[in-house]
Amino acid sequence: MPLHPAPVFDTTFLPIPGLCVALAPGLARITAPNASPYTFTGTNTFLLGHERLALVDPGPEDKAHFDAIDEALNGRKLEVILLTHTHRDHSASAARLAQRYAVPIWFGGRHRLSRPLRRFEVNALKRSCDWDLVPDRVLVDGEIISAGDLSISVHTTPGHCANHLAFGLADTEILLSGDHVMGWNSTLIAPPDGSLADYFASLDKLIALPFSHYHPAHGGPIIDGRAHATALKAHRQMRNQQVLDAVGNGAKTLGAVVKAIYPTQPAKIRMAARMTMQAHVEYLESQGALEVKRGLLGMRLALA
Repeated sequence: MPLHPAPVFDTTFLPIPGLCVALAPGLARITAPNASPYTFTGTNTFLLGHERLALVDPGPEDKAHFDAIDEALNGRKLEVILLTHTHRDHSASAARLAQRYAVPIWFGGRHRLSRPLRRFEVNALKRSCDWDLVPDRVLVDGEIISAGDLSISVHTTPGHCANHLAFGLADTEILLSGDHVMGWNSTLIAPPDGSLADYFASLDKLIALPFSHYHPAHGGPIIDGRAHATALKAHRQMRNQQVLDAVGNGAKTLGAVVKAIYPTQPAKIRMAARMTMQAHVEYLESQGALEVKRGLLGMRLALA
């Protein structure tokens, strides 16, 4: 019997793209019209503040979304754009909107890989990353910033990607968890862009923080975020064991591991699963549980 319950994924979130929804005092959400198998119902853009505002994850370059943001501002002053990270479904419009409203962009540093590319390796997420976007201010772990007329705590949460941040609203239980903790699915971790070891460490960090009500960048709110994060950690640990079991039962390649664990998933889901299974293989290798030999034809796996 597992030590923790499996995560319960809520896929019932059905936002109206472009509609500004008040979530709490000083917090509103506008969902962008960029739904996909990887973004669920679209990227959630958040407005923080009352009369002076911050914009979190402005999302894709889309005129209807720009108009919705402008309508939600309703003449109030926008002071800064914040990014949880620099995957383009979150950041593609940041530079355009920063110029439009004459505001700076703050985030956790330029996009970077979680580890160097290996020889002959291809970064599957290369085109999804905002490599050229440069922050006007690099946010660091533990600092308190003024975002509009609110105080926000900054928490580095690498794993999904290296420069990922979460933002806590001071004197509340609310955390903007970005893509690190979502309620509709577990996050994609695709090496070398992401790292499962970093993901585990960041889950532990969030679980220890005094925030319980999470608002992710895709999907609806998570009422007990720490319990959900704990369940996600157990879910990933279960996947680690499934990888070891698959290799122990004769799977010698990454493709064979994916087939053993996801035998009936459609092609797009299996593509994401393959990236995440690579993250598990690299983590288990770092823990001394797997031996991995790499060559031009891919990886060969064996139990250590």
